[in-house]
Amino acid sequence: MWLWFAIGSSVFAALTSILAKVGIEGVNSTLATAIRTVVVVIMSWGMVFLTNVQGGVASISRRSWIFLILSGLATGASWLCYYRALQIGDASKVVPVDKLSVVITLVMAFLFLHEQVTVKSVIGCVLIGAGTLLMVIA
Repeated sequence: MWLWFAIGSSVFAALTSILAKVGIEGVNSTLATAIRTVVVVIMSWGMVFLTNVQGGVASISRRSWIFLILSGLATGASWLCYYRALQIGDASKVVPVDKLSVVITLVMAFLFLHEQVTVKSVIGCVLIGAGTLLMVIA
């Protein structure tokens, strides 16, 4: 089931890039990020109430709160950088560089989460890096 959600994520991420590139024209990138964030907040809390899981807030541990807040800050920083890059660069170049996050995530998962590194994942990282470089300089 995770694969279907991951595919959905990639399709919606692609739509996000194209829609944002069109929508950000003539709009300050920080303001555009703030507007996007408000929409995401409304949609997320709507889903919380629609699925009736709002009662779970009280049971979230202090550790989880800290890491969720840090994750939110990282997301905000990512979106601010992404929207600014998208505003001044071509979507066909910005998006592949943004997807280098796959390589960075695999390295961080190995270093911090002690996840296994396989020959397959190393080859994949090299190919993603090489593909990104090819798309950006071409």
